[in-house]
Amino acid sequence: MNSSRLPIFSRISGTGSYLPGEPVSNNELVARGVDTSDQWIIERTGIRFRHLAAASVTSSDLALQASLRAIESAGRVPAEIDLIVLATSTPDFIFPSSAALLQDKLGIKNGAAAFDVQAVCSGFVYGLAIAEKFIRSGSHRCALVVGSEVFSRILDWNDRGTCVLFGDGAGAVVLEASDAPGIHATALHADGSFNKILSVPGQLCGGQVIGSPFLQMDGPSVFKFAVKVLADVAKEVLDAAGMNAQQIDWLIPHQANIRILQSTARKLGLPMGKVIVTVEHHGNTSAASIPLALDDAVRAGTIKRGDTLLLEGVGGGFTWGAALLRF
Repeated sequence: MNSSRLPIFSRISGTGSYLPGEPVSNNELVARGVDTSDQWIIERTGIRFRHLAAASVTSSDLALQASLRAIESAGRVPAEIDLIVLATSTPDFIFPSSAALLQDKLGIKNGAAAFDVQAVCSGFVYGLAIAEKFIRSGSHRCALVVGSEVFSRILDWNDRGTCVLFGDGAGAVVLEASDAPGIHATALHADGSFNKILSVPGQLCGGQVIGSPFLQMDGPSVFKFAVKVLADVAKEVLDAAGMNAQQIDWLIPHQANIRILQSTARKLGLPMGKVIVTVEHHGNTSAASIPLALDDAVRAGTIKRGDTLLLEGVGGGFTWGAALLRF
């Protein structure tokens, strides 16, 4: 009898998402004094609405709502979660981590590991890849992976080139140990030399903000970089799994800009009918955008069990990554 340990795989067993408050239209931004127009925003980004959290609402608050929905979807209870990985660039505090705060709000008292991941818009893919490796090692069985952001807190509302792009929200998945492959391949990358084209170059020192606390972006450079690396990393995970783009049922990219989504699909030879697009409804929610789009498509019945999904993101740093999986 072969006594060697059987391989452990991981699969997504539940999804959840949450958007705070009522949707804010492009025309409402104009009414609030933003120097732009509905037509200008739609033509350049595809965004029509975004959600903005109230001043008292934090990333861990949004994460709680998305997590509860994901846990319920998985048929689990919070006490069964033994790992929490929360991707965010807008944490509640410098410390403790928003993951630890989420753990407390979920009432998890089992000593489960909990930590934040900071990879900006790639954060959820980073978190998913990390949790997958914990599960594959055999050290954990049931992980909660969350992307949650309140990007409205770091926007300069006088900069129409950035403030119209972003919104607040959260998305989550439960990732469980499985006997059958779920996640086929992941790839993570970073290149810090591109740090200046998308950043929030501020810090706290002696109780004062040093530098700028607002998001800054070189839009054309970000677009060019994003399209290239998203196509490259998609091909990387497909090659790693011995698959091709035609075997993908659904591409779920970071929801940044409709033009980036269209260009990425074109580079991969995929019709837009195979791309999950939700950016119109919530704008760029950074680390939350991929799990938000995933949950939206699952609950709409668009994505079904057994479908092959390619998730990918790119964000400031610069960071980028992808995950190829069977849902």
